[in-house]
Amino acid sequence: MKYGVAAFPSKKLQDLANSYRKRYDPHYELITPHMTLKEPFEVDATTIKDVAAEMLNIANRHKPFKLHTTRVSTFSPITNTLYFKVETNAEVVALHEDLHSDFFGGMPKHSFVPHITIGQKLSDTEHADVFGQLKMAGIDHEEVIDRMHLLYQLEGGSWTVYETFRLTGDDQ
Repeated sequence: MKYGVAAFPSKKLQDLANSYRKRYDPHYELITPHMTLKEPFEVDATTIKDVAAEMLNIANRHKPFKLHTTRVSTFSPITNTLYFKVETNAEVVALHEDLHSDFFGGMPKHSFVPHITIGQKLSDTEHADVFGQLKMAGIDHEEVIDRMHLLYQLEGGSWTVYETFRLTGDDQ
């Protein structure tokens, strides 16, 4: 089964992201707005309990972190994806690295760019038009994220929470 790890922002930021995702993200109905902490990975039913136990250990090592979205950006020319850029900070980088330890298969193929997707799979023309508009509108939102979620993918492609872990930093 396919799993992933994400942090969900506040309802206020989700509502703002969804105001764009409804129009510009074909995955709108598959998952709520989120910041991916670990890309999808395959785990069988016998191993998922070990994964959840390790995620609890990780949550106990990390304190809540600040999520600060500062602008709209894009992954163009690689993909026509638009997103709210999340400012990188030491806490979120450390959490990301812990979720990519040898236990979880090591570091990912791509560098970590903290973000919340608001549009993807746009045509070149639509991407340029929407990006130009959103870049001028801007965003400046700050909040604290105090939990991460282990998600799994259902048959129809949608994602749901398997387990939630509160970031406590108790083991520091």
